[in-house]
Amino acid sequence: MDAFSATPPPWTEQAKHGILFSCPSCGKGPRSAQAVWLNRRAPVYSDTGKVWQEFYLCECGVAWWGRNNERPPSPLVAELREE
Repeated sequence: MDAFSATPPPWTEQAKHGILFSCPSCGKGPRSAQAVWLNRRAPVYSDTGKVWQEFYLCECGVAWWGRNNERPPSPLVAELREE
């Protein structure tokens, strides 16, 4: 599976919005995904620039999506600031 393919995989058709940027069924985040696809063909434009839709197929079998601006801050960024 190519995350950057121009053609969406079939599992994206039933995807639900993961409002908390996690699977709406089991609550696991993107790191637990079996597959990922980025919708680069239809960005949304906001005040801060382009926003991309990211699709995830969770290991529990549920497909979900979120926008890259909904992603919570990485804990790695906080660690770098502390140093």
